[in-house]
Amino acid sequence: MSSRDETIVVIDFGSQYAQLIARRVREQKVYARILPCTASIDDVRKLNPIGIILSGGPANVYGENAPVCDKAVFELDVPVLGICYGAQFMCQSLGGKVHKAESREFGHADISTMGKSLLFEGLSLEMPVWMSHGDQIENLPKGFHTYAKTDTCPHAAIANESKGFYGVQFHPEVAHTPRGKEIIRNFLYNIVGAKGDWEMSSFVDETIKAVRDRVGDDTVVLGLSGGVDSSVVAVLLNRAIGKQLHCIFVDNGVLRKGEFERVVNGYRRDFDLNLIPIQAGKRFLDKLAGVTDPEKKRKIIGHEFIDIFEEEAKKIERVKYLAQGTLYPDVIESVAAHGGPTAVIKSHHNVGGLPEKLGLELVEPLRELFKDEVRALGQELGMPDSLVWRHPFPGPGLAVRIVGEVTPERVKVLQEADDVVMQEIHSSGLYRKVWQAFAVLLPIESVGVMGDERTYENTVALRVVESLDGMTADWTRMPYEVMGKISNRIINEVRGVNRVVYDISSKPPSTIEWE
Repeated sequence: MSSRDETIVVIDFGSQYAQLIARRVREQKVYARILPCTASIDDVRKLNPIGIILSGGPANVYGENAPVCDKAVFELDVPVLGICYGAQFMCQSLGGKVHKAESREFGHADISTMGKSLLFEGLSLEMPVWMSHGDQIENLPKGFHTYAKTDTCPHAAIANESKGFYGVQFHPEVAHTPRGKEIIRNFLYNIVGAKGDWEMSSFVDETIKAVRDRVGDDTVVLGLSGGVDSSVVAVLLNRAIGKQLHCIFVDNGVLRKGEFERVVNGYRRDFDLNLIPIQAGKRFLDKLAGVTDPEKKRKIIGHEFIDIFEEEAKKIERVKYLAQGTLYPDVIESVAAHGGPTAVIKSHHNVGGLPEKLGLELVEPLRELFKDEVRALGQELGMPDSLVWRHPFPGPGLAVRIVGEVTPERVKVLQEADDVVMQEIHSSGLYRKVWQAFAVLLPIESVGVMGDERTYENTVALRVVESLDGMTADWTRMPYEVMGKISNRIINEVRGVNRVVYDISSKPPSTIEWE
């Protein structure tokens, strides 16, 4: 059986959590796809879903421009779970009523379950959950009953069990709802009747076949960065089409210390890749001169990559495709999720398509995978842990870790500081325990004293975070001795730095990267 024979469709009403819902479903070995609420019912039917999940969203269901989906989703004869806005939309669509709550609920709340429901099977009568709503259900549609409440929300969970329609006012997909995974699992297995056939080995086989069928005898060009995503794409495509894959690795002038040599030597040796190394550091740095706006930096680097790909592609015969390591979070943060109403957070250089002048079609085999799934894919492909578990590194490289203008001198300072951070995080045994660790060069100079002389030099910020998927993150409570050693080494070994600070902000409201 194909892993795609069981699909849950997540309909996105503009929630930043829509991707988390899909991820939680996949964790239960059931494949999930996100569609915007603007998708037609035919788009939904084409995926032949075994169940539907309606996401939350920032709007009011009774608002003039409230996002809606085709109400025919309730006529597909499959179970439906509505979450927050999705529950309210379900209620209103089926004849119930939603109104503004007298007491809003944002954050922790305790629900009391009522009666027996398949959704709460095996769970406690009282449970902590995460709420985020200013509206609530007032009157239930015909055939629905209440299965949970809070002190201020009389309908925290509702259902018409004979129809397979369930709604929860809280968010089971977030970590702040401790039993949320079990609630989602109950929906998938107790209510939908999923078998759980979503396996990474199946994904490998399906993707290899799909790539071969699509590419045929043509050639694919891949922008290899040395990071987890592009490396997994390279190994996967190499297994699918071999020497038809040409990997272009560009030194953009803002790589980590020694990165260019490590990638060129290591990937040729370990993976037998068709690798084309290009040293273009000066070309990028010249374009970045005087630029301080982070979005402009990203776009300059992205456009320059495209220009280089175009130049190199012309030298290779039968090039028709450009492969990229685009992930689901990249897509979600760069554009409104799958055409839905989600807000744009920032742009990514590898999302949004290529100019028509390039004349290449995109191959993005990881486009619907989350970071942890990419790592699992790398392990399935037999890649070494040193690559599979490498920390995420931004496409624009150190350019977005240098706040302010990017100059050769500032790149050199950050490369040296970053190298110290990497050495100490590895030697302390923290590398596999944290999501990301790096240094940021700030546009701040401060007074210091070295020896008997007064200095006025740069400040470096140390950023270390813990996360599951990069969508949310918390700052790591680093051992003081490790922070002290990193700070001491940077100040003593990196010329031009006399102060190191530690970033203790979480995502949200901050982002992991500074730019």
